[in-house]
Amino acid sequence: MFREQLTLFRLPPPAPAPKTRHLLISGRIIDYRLKSGAKRLTMTIDERGLRIGAPQRASLGEIEAFVQEHGDWVLAKLAELAHATQPRHVAVRDGTRLALLDGEVEMRVLPGHNRVRWVGNTLVLEARADADLGRLATRGLQQRAQEHFAARLAHYCGQLGLATPQLKLSSAHTRWGSCSRDIIRINWRLIHLPASLGDYVVAHEVAHLREMNHSKRFWAVVARLYPEWKAACAELRQRTTSLPIL
Repeated sequence: MFREQLTLFRLPPPAPAPKTRHLLISGRIIDYRLKSGAKRLTMTIDERGLRIGAPQRASLGEIEAFVQEHGDWVLAKLAELAHATQPRHVAVRDGTRLALLDGEVEMRVLPGHNRVRWVGNTLVLEARADADLGRLATRGLQQRAQEHFAARLAHYCGQLGLATPQLKLSSAHTRWGSCSRDIIRINWRLIHLPASLGDYVVAHEVAHLREMNHSKRFWAVVARLYPEWKAACAELRQRTTSLPIL
């Protein structure tokens, strides 16, 4: 299964937080939190700041040398988050615009009976006076996601000569997709990102229909379906914190 452990929306569980440490990078003091027990050294930067995962055997010197080696990336990513202009929590109203694949969707709110319909890339919410517009908009966006990702799933299965399994949308907080023998789940919120990134996730899951693991054979199938998979994977991590919350 595709287990990109990215926290998209959920706040961290109320467990004791790792100890906050400090590191000087290019003259700037950076706070980070260290969690031991990882298989290898990893770094994650999101709205909670910089977090480091490290094996139990790694010394503090090795850990901080690893961070320093990627210091330019750390500073650039923190700056990107600090200057983000798009709020994550979006109040849906008439005229609201959101990213939709490689373009935008505009919301139009009209009186009605809590129905949604698409007119090109305009999502029309026919809403009662007491309607939850965020929920209505989500329904419409999921309709578009179902259509789009079903087509992409059929495309990539065709590349391998496989029957197309059932597609189900996911609202998971920590996975972009998952795969079993007869069902592929894709996170519907990928509809807010460029189409190429959704294609990578679909291709990744389709590759699991051939190799239900993450072996070299699996990655060879991914590369056959989506040659630029490494760049797409990195971009997904960078864009996680820009996804809107309705």
